Amino acid sequence: MGIVAGLDSSPDFTRIVVCDADTGAVLKQGYAPHPVEGAEGGSRPSDVDPQAWLLSLGEAAGGGLLEGVQAIGVSAQQNAVVALDSQGNTVRPAMVGGDKRAQVAAADLVDALGGREAWAQAVGCVPQAAQPITKLRWLNKTEPDNALRTAVLLQAHDWLVWQLLGRPVRRTTDRGGASGTGYWSAASGGYRTDLVELALGHQVMLPEVIGPSDAAGTTPEGLLISAGTGETMAAAFGLGIGLGDAVVSLGASGSVMAVHPEALVDSSGMITSLADATGMHLPVVTTLNAVRTLRGAAEMLGLADLESLSELAMKSTPGAHGLVLLPYLEGERTPSLPHTAGTLAGLRRESMRPEHLARAAFEGMLCGLADALDVLRGRGVEVRRVFLLGAAAELSAVQASAPSLFGAQVVVPQPADYAALGAARQAAWALGVSQGTLDPRIAPVWQGAAAQVLEPGEELAVGQAVRQQFVSVREQTHPGAFRP
Repeated sequence: MGIVAGLDSSPDFTRIVVCDADTGAVLKQGYAPHPVEGAEGGSRPSDVDPQAWLLSLGEAAGGGLLEGVQAIGVSAQQNAVVALDSQGNTVRPAMVGGDKRAQVAAADLVDALGGREAWAQAVGCVPQAAQPITKLRWLNKTEPDNALRTAVLLQAHDWLVWQLLGRPVRRTTDRGGASGTGYWSAASGGYRTDLVELALGHQVMLPEVIGPSDAAGTTPEGLLISAGTGETMAAAFGLGIGLGDAVVSLGASGSVMAVHPEALVDSSGMITSLADATGMHLPVVTTLNAVRTLRGAAEMLGLADLESLSELAMKSTPGAHGLVLLPYLEGERTPSLPHTAGTLAGLRRESMRPEHLARAAFEGMLCGLADALDVLRGRGVEVRRVFLLGAAAELSAVQASAPSLFGAQVVVPQPADYAALGAARQAAWALGVSQGTLDPRIAPVWQGAAAQVLEPGEELAVGQAVRQQFVSVREQTHPGAFRP
């Protein structure tokens, strides 16, 4: 069919993979960092000039990397807001990432619509500080002149697609990206423009939401550009997950998502109802404490890295001699305990050893994520296997416990640029549809990711006993807080 490229513009870098459109085999790769000027104390800035993304893209594509490519797919960081004026110029730098400035704005929006359940019914999620709609509220209250000048709203991947196409009059987005804005409903498939007005103070132009296999357009040189999508959706597409699959991502915080045939409305706000890159849905549940739990335990024990913590934990046994860590170090979202702290329970003389604390840290983190999996299972989401992502997924203490605590087969894919691969797969789909060789309803089948497969096996009963020990402490400490 041809050669396609996938571009992933993350908060820190641009990665490009050039693939065979039929098999997904990676032919070439490119990389370039993003400038980080404006960061204070080494932290990531909340405001970024979008031109930095283009500069990084040009550097990553240098040396003729895209020669012979027929179609490009774009994945980019989620929750970025690019506000344009009526002439198509940026009103201010893009607002990106988990912007803590907008925390008050999130609470204001929840109250303004009548509570969390009203938001869940309206758009499938409850406003958080990172979401575009919350950033619009912050802009309206903090920079009213810039809010008034805003005539068009785009996200990062929308803006990059628009630039690649030469800034046409038509601006597009995809279902996946739109579903994370807080003003598009995955259930109804439509915008809630009244919520944009509630946040920003006036109506604006919003990009047209096109289908998963649609093309956003073609460049004057004849290069097809597919719809694009957010990094989460692109990574899921690159992994090739489908019904029955869940993805557990181990970052400082954790997330659990799964493919589901319909949008879920969750009045508690624990589930964010996103759309995926294939026409299905991608409900997500987030925990605030994942690898930060392990890093805290390593520091407490005077260990230099997580590998040392894992080695120490493996000297203990499942259940950590009765030691249980509730890892709610930064408060928690699942269950909703924003003002709580972590708990260490089961202290006895025989359990007060470094290896048991190390083991309890791993088991506490994984049990917290198992709680998130139960939220999805409790809403009818099938979970037969769990893809485990993040550097911590390679740790022996994680791999030893995860299958039995999750109660499912665990797949640990080899590290790869899955968001870029998902963007390339989307480009191959759009290219095949344009050539008449692919069905617009059926994504191209690419070879699955190379991976380790871990089975719960005989350890399942032991893992479930450890999980029950965790649940018992959670219920004693926070009775009634968790209702999946």
